Amino acid sequence: MRRVIHWFRRDLRITDNTALWHACNESDEIIPVYILSTWKKRHSWTGPNRQEFLCGCLESLSRNLEAIGGRLILRAGDPVQELEKLIHETHADRIYFNRGTDPYSIEVQQQLEQVSEKLNIQTFSYKDTTIFDPNEVLTREGHPFRVFTPYARTWHQQEKPSILPKIRTLQTLPPLFSLPVPTLDYWGLTSESKIIESGEKAARKRLTDFLNGAIGAYREKRNFPGERVTSRLSQDLRFGTLSPRQVYFGCVEASKETSGTIRRSIDSYVNELVWREFYMQILAHFPGVLDDDFSDQFFALQWDENDSALKRWCDGVTGFPIVDAGMRELNATGFMPNRVRMIVAMFLTKDLHLHWRKGERYFMQKLVDGDMALNNGGWQWSAGTGADAAPYFRIQNPWSQTKRYDPAGLYIKTWVPELREVDPIRFTQSPTARLAKDYPMPIVDHAAERLKTLERFNRARRGAVSVSVRARRAAAM
Repeated sequence: MRRVIHWFRRDLRITDNTALWHACNESDEIIPVYILSTWKKRHSWTGPNRQEFLCGCLESLSRNLEAIGGRLILRAGDPVQELEKLIHETHADRIYFNRGTDPYSIEVQQQLEQVSEKLNIQTFSYKDTTIFDPNEVLTREGHPFRVFTPYARTWHQQEKPSILPKIRTLQTLPPLFSLPVPTLDYWGLTSESKIIESGEKAARKRLTDFLNGAIGAYREKRNFPGERVTSRLSQDLRFGTLSPRQVYFGCVEASKETSGTIRRSIDSYVNELVWREFYMQILAHFPGVLDDDFSDQFFALQWDENDSALKRWCDGVTGFPIVDAGMRELNATGFMPNRVRMIVAMFLTKDLHLHWRKGERYFMQKLVDGDMALNNGGWQWSAGTGADAAPYFRIQNPWSQTKRYDPAGLYIKTWVPELREVDPIRFTQSPTARLAKDYPMPIVDHAAERLKTLERFNRARRGAVSVSVRARRAAAM
């Protein structure tokens, strides 16, 4: 009998799971394992919302495996060390897993290959987190794309891998020790947020509901946070309760026999899947973006240190209603609509002049769907320092953004109760007096801070050009 290990990572489902499907078809006994992290305090790259969602996903996965005859084994610690222990315990001769593309995942995968070679067992890794691996969509010269549009054009031209058949049965070695499915207490965390329902069943229902309904209005209404026409699938893709193939081919099916307007709306949504893979390949090829600007134009850009302003932004009390609504929704639910993410990110970086890394870190501690690559890409895009970023001189005006995307104040009044009796027209222009008794005046004057930002970016660009000229002259000597 062939006994193998399937190592669950960002693929917490049994449907269309590439590595799990291959493991089931190439062996007699499967040992499905998930390895918990062991840190016991606040971590800079995650927080209670995401960990709570993970707990629910693991509980769902455990039930789903039992339904087809298997059993989820939970261990905790260093993943490579725990997998090595499990090999000795079970005498498994293969490890199957789906590849990660971020620097940490790549490092762990390399360590596992070294241990596997020492133990004389085979490892089989598969593409699953993305439709295309970072090295599959390259320029004609074989280089990674740095700009989205040509990347997307090439992405669309590639043949997509199909959805795999459903796994019907799975047999697991019975007497293995397993930790119980964790709760937040395991990491010493607590949460007062109301997060979205977790697990594979809930994810599939969200996808079905979206494809049967809101996707038809996605292109027209996706930027209106009060309308709620987005898919809400980002956390499901993050944890792998859905595969990107399921989402993509669901969109393909929904496009058949529809009007041109709805088809364009579906295409607009698929484009967001491509942005996801664009940012993931950026991080895979340029891991330095986690610490530094992707663009080298602004290495000398001046950022402020202002803990008080940062706290007011985090707490949603800046006096800018659309910004405060977004931050309060994030704090209460672990989610924020994409348009609002751009608004609050530009506000932090270009109105408060605080480094994008401060906002990036706060988002990762709060977001249920927090993904290292996508969060970094989004923050650097908004700051003007990233791959194919918004031009540095594009500085969103919170007042005009509100007028355009929340004109009736639906979103603002949902999350800022102090303003529920205020005429929404007052949310679209800088106030000369308090909007409400318990609501603060704006923390800054947007028009004045916009001019300061333009001057800082222009000064940094001039400095970068000067350095570049000196470097070329030195090289020519």
